[in-house]
Amino acid sequence: MNKAQLVEAIADKVGGRQQAADAVDAVLDAIVRAVVSGDRVSVTGFGSFEKVDRPARYARNPQTGERVRVKKTSVPRFRAGQGFKDLVSGSKKLPRGGEVAVKKAPKGSLTGGAAATVKKAAAKKATTAKKAVAKKTVAKKTVAKKTTAVAKKTTATAKKTTAKKTTATAKKVAAKKTTAKKATAKKAPAKKATAKKAPAKKSTARKTTAKKATARK
Repeated sequence: MNKAQLVEAIADKVGGRQQAADAVDAVLDAIVRAVVSGDRVSVTGFGSFEKVDRPARYARNPQTGERVRVKKTSVPRFRAGQGFKDLVSGSKKLPRGGEVAVKKAPKGSLTGGAAATVKKAAAKKATTAKKAVAKKTVAKKTVAKKTTAVAKKTTATAKKTTAKKTTATAKKVAAKKTTAKKATAKKAPAKKATAKKAPAKKSTARKTTAKKATARK
């Protein structure tokens, strides 16, 4: 039986061929996705599908007998349920066409499973939201720390620059005062020299007066 024949077999039970095809596709897709993600799909009375990891190993090529290394891989595995095994072995009789061969799930189990799935999904969302909030909080704290550090560095740089400018200005003012004092000190001796030369003129005048007095006599 292939997929098309399977759809035809259940078409009358689900209300039409299109509905049967959609149902088969949905069931198979859900099983494949669950097994790929590592979940175990178990159907009561039918069997279970699961993912099995096979470690790296050595094998032999059946044609050449050469030893070949096989890489680590994962494969899907199906384990038939006990009810399925009993029907195939003949220890139990297969129900008639109108009855379901697979054992039905207990009442409330499907609802409980759905509720559990919803709870798990809600828990995952809550955990994801908490992690996102925690990451945002850490990011905000980091930004605040960086901003504070930059502000401190800027303030320290500004203080150093102001101190340097003040020191340079003070040095310039001190240099100007020193230069002015030196210039004043150099000019002072010139005045004294002029003051000393003045008596020399008086002596000359006295000599001239003495000569005039002698000539008169």
